[in-house]
Formats: sequence, C-alpha cells, structure tokens
Amino acid sequence: MAFPQTFFRWRPHPWHGLEVGQDPPRLVNAYIEITPYDRVKYEIDKKTGYLLVDRPQRTSSQPPALYGFIPRTFCGARVGALTPKASLGDGDPLDICVISERPIDKSEVLLRACVVGGLRCLDHNEADDKIVAVLDNDNVWGDLHDISELPPAIVERLRHYFATYKLVPGQQTALTVEETYGHEEAFAVIRAAVADYELEYGG
Repeated sequence: MAFPQTFFRWRPHPWHGLEVGQDPPRLVNAYIEITPYDRVKYEIDKKTGYLLVDRPQRTSSQPPALYGFIPRTFCGARVGALTPKASLGDGDPLDICVISERPIDKSEVLLRACVVGGLRCLDHNEADDKIVAVLDNDNVWGDLHDISELPPAIVERLRHYFATYKLVPGQQTALTVEETYGHEEAFAVIRAAVADYELEYGG
C-alpha cells in the first residue's frame, strides 16, 4: 500500500512535516536515522531536518535493528509520567526500532511500522522509551502483534545495545533499560508522545 498522495513544494521536515502514521498507535510511520550496519551514531538535526553525525560509536556494538523516530511525537511530561523513576521525558521525538527480514541499508527513509512493544529506558532520570515494531507487510515478521512473539534473542540484543551504546571507557553509563513491555503499553506511550507534541508544538 502506498503512502497517501501529499504534494510538497519543499522537502518536509522529518519530525514536524510528516504524519504520525496511517493508524496510530498500531501502525505508525518511522523515519530511519541509523541502520544495523552503521558504526556512527546519526541523529536528526532538529533545526534543519537533515541527518547529523552525532558521534562515532566507541564500542564494537552495532544496532540490531533499524532505528529512528516517529514523526510528530515528543517525549514530555506525559511520557515521563509513564516511567516511575523519571522526572520528565527526554525532550526528543519518540524513538523506534523496526525489525525487518530483508536488509535495509539506507538511512533517511520513511517506512510503515507495526508496533509490538517497547523498552522502558531511563537516561539521566529522563524517560527515553524505545518503541519496538516490525516492518509492515514483512514476509517473516509482519503478522506479529506483540513483543512476546519475537525470538528472545532479538529482544535481548535490543536490550543489550541500548544498555551499552552510550558507554564511555572509565565512566558508568547514565542509561538503564528498566523493563520490556508489550503492545498495549507501547500504544499508551505513543498516545502520550502525540499529546506531548500537540501541547509543545500545536496540532
């Protein structure tokens, strides 16, 4: 199924100019910043919408899935309230990891993702959730509805990556993976992030 036909005179900002998705919170759009082949941490530049080199990865750890964010979401007070130890959200768009059977080696792509769960992460006492999804219409993973249906090894790779990807030698990481949750909680986090976005930036 093609994306709805919307015509732009200029390229829309990936965070503010794209839609949340076709049927959120179940089916969302994901803007991909990092692929499983990247040894450099890329991040969207919030002002321009272009991809920014954030930092080369210090360790040999590689992202186990496509990694990006859901457009028109914001991790503010409502997202923060869903994490018991958090004071607020991290002030970024809501992160998402998308699992695909076929290798996708290009970043700055937009795809449809079916939400199956998430990881509740805490970074400097701020909520930094990672939504977990599968590529829509994927021939292997496309029929999954909950993170419990994924092989445990895939979930463990995701947990390990986010627990270690900010490690600096000689320092203790400030990011912890508090828990894994299923699709219903992931839906609640997405709804909260959409509401936080509307409060911060308008509808």
